[in-house]
Amino acid sequence: MPLVRIDLIRGRGPENIRAIADAVQHSLIDVLRIPERDRFQIVTQHDPEDIIALDAGLGFERTPAGTVVVHIFTQRGRSTGDKQLLYRALAENLAKAGVDGKDLFISYFENGPEDWSFADGRAQYIEGDLPVPAR
Repeated sequence: MPLVRIDLIRGRGPENIRAIADAVQHSLIDVLRIPERDRFQIVTQHDPEDIIALDAGLGFERTPAGTVVVHIFTQRGRSTGDKQLLYRALAENLAKAGVDGKDLFISYFENGPEDWSFADGRAQYIEGDLPVPAR
């Protein structure tokens, strides 16, 4: 059950924003094998000066209005190889939505079943209402 935050520069149209969100979801489905309706995304638009994302010394430039930051919060247990496949799938699928690979920044956070509540202040994985996702 990933929770995904997508931060991007203001100015994209609603169709493009939806294409970006859909590209992220399809990547998660294809690589992490999550159910299609397991979709929790927060898309936030920012003014250009509100996102500062340099190159970490890698020697490339991001386009001024193109930066897209994808934060993925999900349960621990996936391999480094799966994470690398996900990063590549995100870059490929987001390219189809008009996001240059140099403009994409991905962060991946892991936690456990005890760290999720879907409603009513209850831990549905721990209380048995939901099966803990298979690895």
